[in-house]
Amino acid sequence: MVRKTLRRHPTTIVLVALTLVGAVLGRGFLGPTSSVSFALGTGYEQVVGFHRWWTPLTSAFLTDGGLDLPLVIIAMVVVVGAAERLMGSRRTAIAFVTTALAGVVVGVVVQSVGSALGELWSRRVSEIVTLDPMTAIAGTIMTASAFAGPLWRRRIRVVTGSIVLMFLLYAGDPSDLYRSLATLAGLGLGVALHPTDGPLRWQRSSHREMRVLLAAVVAITAIGPAITVFSRVRLGALAPLGLLLTDARPGGVSTVDECRALAITHACLHDMTLERISGVGPVLLTILPMLTLLVAALGLLRGRRFGAWLAIGVNVTLAALAAYFYGLLPLVGDPVRVHGTHYWEVTISLTASVLLPLAIALFVLANLRHLRLRASRETAVRYILTVAIALVGLSLLYVGGGWLLSSRFHPRVGLADLLLDLPERFVPIGLLKVDRLAFLPTDTATHFLYYWIGPVFWLTVVVGALLVVLRARTADDVAGSARIRSLLTGVGGGSLSYWATWPGNSYWFSRSGEAGVAYRVIGDVAITSSEPIGAPDAALAAIEEFATFCDDNGWTPVFYSIHERYLAECERLGWSSMGVGDETVVLPQQWKTTGKRWQDVRSSINRAERAGVRAVWTTYPSLSVAHAAQIGEISEAWVAEKELPEMGFTLGGMDELHDPAVGLMLACDADDRVVAVTSWLPTYRDGRIVGWTLDFMRRAPDGMNGIMEFVIARAAEQFRDDGIEFMSLSAAPLAHGGVEVEQSAAARTLAFVGARLEPVYGFRSLFAFKRKFQPEFRPLAMAYPDPLALPAIGLALARAYVPSLSVRGGIRFLRSLGPASAPAPVPAAPPALAPETIDPRPAPGPAVAVPEPNSAAHGATRGTDPAPAPSETQESVPVKT
Repeated sequence: MVRKTLRRHPTTIVLVALTLVGAVLGRGFLGPTSSVSFALGTGYEQVVGFHRWWTPLTSAFLTDGGLDLPLVIIAMVVVVGAAERLMGSRRTAIAFVTTALAGVVVGVVVQSVGSALGELWSRRVSEIVTLDPMTAIAGTIMTASAFAGPLWRRRIRVVTGSIVLMFLLYAGDPSDLYRSLATLAGLGLGVALHPTDGPLRWQRSSHREMRVLLAAVVAITAIGPAITVFSRVRLGALAPLGLLLTDARPGGVSTVDECRALAITHACLHDMTLERISGVGPVLLTILPMLTLLVAALGLLRGRRFGAWLAIGVNVTLAALAAYFYGLLPLVGDPVRVHGTHYWEVTISLTASVLLPLAIALFVLANLRHLRLRASRETAVRYILTVAIALVGLSLLYVGGGWLLSSRFHPRVGLADLLLDLPERFVPIGLLKVDRLAFLPTDTATHFLYYWIGPVFWLTVVVGALLVVLRARTADDVAGSARIRSLLTGVGGGSLSYWATWPGNSYWFSRSGEAGVAYRVIGDVAITSSEPIGAPDAALAAIEEFATFCDDNGWTPVFYSIHERYLAECERLGWSSMGVGDETVVLPQQWKTTGKRWQDVRSSINRAERAGVRAVWTTYPSLSVAHAAQIGEISEAWVAEKELPEMGFTLGGMDELHDPAVGLMLACDADDRVVAVTSWLPTYRDGRIVGWTLDFMRRAPDGMNGIMEFVIARAAEQFRDDGIEFMSLSAAPLAHGGVEVEQSAAARTLAFVGARLEPVYGFRSLFAFKRKFQPEFRPLAMAYPDPLALPAIGLALARAYVPSLSVRGGIRFLRSLGPASAPAPVPAAPPALAPETIDPRPAPGPAVAVPEPNSAAHGATRGTDPAPAPSETQESVPVKT
């Protein structure tokens, strides 16, 4: 194993060896001597002044000692090793050398231009010698991202880009500039070495993955000020927190007197900022807004829309404050002139201070659709009122108390002075570095007013936000979810009832407590996720009681994806109904694969066994880290290819896999790599599992033909051995199993929509796939009290499945598909399909592409899926006829 690893990573081994040689020359943890740094380190002076042209490359193998050395070795092994696995040894070597040279050379050119123009930063850092292997490492992994799948490509680029940008803005060392330029060079080099078929674009991601990326970006920007702790120069545009580590601490009154001159030096501004951050209170005032962003990042990771609005609010506030204190204040009062600088430099710094938080806020706002958990209105109002009351109360305390203690400030303050100074009490110190001090406190009472009003306010914001974020759902939703699970596992429910446990549902329970309904209110329509849950008689009686509950609230009730027994009860109440699909059910105790009709399934099983593929029955919490990561990659590869966003409601995704009650049937190849995954939702009766329903169904892009047939067949055998009564393959929406379909206007509308979406989702090819398993067909229907409400119900269903898809966007998408063909009839008897009937590979020519049926149980079902089935299809392929 070790020998195989060494053979696969020759470039990484050579680079690590050269770094160890550099460590010997640099005295290991002690760091290199000045003569070694001067001879092998790089920078503006080294390249331009002393013409040491080799230093951009030699500096990539030396560190400054201390913790830098082990961090660099680990990064070489892990990051460069991963890059070598992705793009091979030769390309890794090319990327390492090319990006190291490009980052330093272009960076030196930038410094040369800056020095020629008299720019302050370029002149101040011109003599700094840089030893930084991380420049080449960052460029190498960014190059390798072009060879990764959609999941890791996006993660590498977003996380790497965010980190190097934060170092550049918060530290401002020359190495930070070189590293940033190296990542850009790596991005371009990767595209050149591995060109794609189309233009470079942002690929669609799953909800879960986008939440991870959003949380990472917000968290990285939140901890950005801490980066200044490790910087030598602390000249980044957003690096005031680095002043905390300086040794000199000036006296308060002398600082004010010294800095009241019109011409303010850098040393004076330095002392003014240090005076502002003297003591615990001012330090908290700088840190707490960053902690608020960390809380927001936690909320984003947990799928809480509150976390998004918190991140947006804090970043917009920081951007507005930066714009005011850096841009407006010098224009409306006493202008502040900074000695030795040029106005264009100040403009660049101020622009960065404003645009960075604003860009993050816009990024989060543009991705709200990925956050499906909303705080209740009561929770949001309570939090906003708490923050508002804290702001107003503390403001009154500062102004009123300061006015009473006006003589204890230096110089003496008036009411107008306090009012003008009030906003600064709530502002992080870093945003005040170009604003002069007007007065300072002189005793304990004024010190508390001056330094602690802001921290108390931000503590209120942080603690309140943390409480909201940690409460993943409202108390009613938590109690309702636990109660509905109790009904499901105790009394039992239908084959599709487990959808009720998914996030985003609200819950209603009958007066007797023996039945419950999971539903979502969209507009004025309350849509249930399948039929009521509970004892059969109580569940039937709950239909009328739930309808009354909806009527009392002004909602239109819609029972969605219900079976015949519950449909009859709705029709007894005089409701209208329409068929929305057929559930396909297999009886494991009768499972067999003999006969001509099972030829396709038998061939798939034999093909998989010959290739060394094995089936694994497990749960997500029991997965190894490697298998969990592979499932994520498979899912992201599917989502990245789709024209429409990932959907929800009754369509499970990666989030729903984490439930320990959900079963997973995996297909693992001879190398123990997951090549296909299906998830199964349990159905209980009297406390035991009597059935499993297929939900999530995806395969690797390079998975073999027939792999999904193999997985489902192995699942049926597993369920047969476990004594399971039924196995539901869920539904094939807008397709029916040989039953004559009603020809009402509503039904014809659904048929029209199904024909329009067929090229994208492949309803009928999916249905043909399920027929391979010789299932029983159980009709599913939608029942509603008022036919005139159908337009509102249709819109509500669309918004339930695709909350981010606007009406205009949906119409544009339908038009883009071209003219719809009439729905093709489905044969009453299942045909004997040969193994090649459904081709997993794209065929040449103008064939119409549809999603491969053997990668999703209800694929098409995204968005119009009346009777959802397993989640998603894997890839688009032509269906042969």
